[in-house]
Amino acid sequence: MTEHSEHREQSLTSATEARGLEALISRATRAGKGAAPVERWNPDFCGDLDMEIKQDGTWFYLGTPIGRMPLVQLFSTVLRKDEDGKTYLVTPVERVGIRVVDAPFIAVEMDVSGSGAAQTITFRTNVGDVVEAGPGHPLRFVDEDETGGLKPYVLVRGRLEALVARPVMYELVEHGEEIDIGGKMMFAVRSKGEVYPIMPAEKLKRLSM
Repeated sequence: MTEHSEHREQSLTSATEARGLEALISRATRAGKGAAPVERWNPDFCGDLDMEIKQDGTWFYLGTPIGRMPLVQLFSTVLRKDEDGKTYLVTPVERVGIRVVDAPFIAVEMDVSGSGAAQTITFRTNVGDVVEAGPGHPLRFVDEDETGGLKPYVLVRGRLEALVARPVMYELVEHGEEIDIGGKMMFAVRSKGEVYPIMPAEKLKRLSM
């Protein structure tokens, strides 16, 4: 195959994928008025799309960042993570796979109201979701082996989580306290009556020395 023919084939492939994306956008627009009921839909799997959500929450299509936030927000409303651990864009008539490096969303802002057992921690994600940590939206903390730090996540909907951005994480731990959990003192945070352990209080003291 000549170089000209290869270039022409690549161009045709890109054009076909672009048209496919435009069609998906059209169907997502009709489906995604707010968070769509994707858990109730069971369309056929239509293959993987060259779309990826990077660790910082940036969406890429064909290796290029999607710069239109309204488009990213639209796609986020038809996102679903299935039991197989894979993430899909889902409309009533199709299900296409995409890649997610870490979490599909980033918690970029938080607000704290109340105190003690009445404290509520509310997060806003990079795509506009607002969730209150608590029943149905638990927090979890994962050790980050490569840095020795922590990565907090909050469940947004379904199996989709938001990674708490580092500046927000620092703000979050400021609201932590030592709490006895099952006879063990833990450094933890409260929200909507739930207690979320961050680390053993003893470990925190060692890290603070």
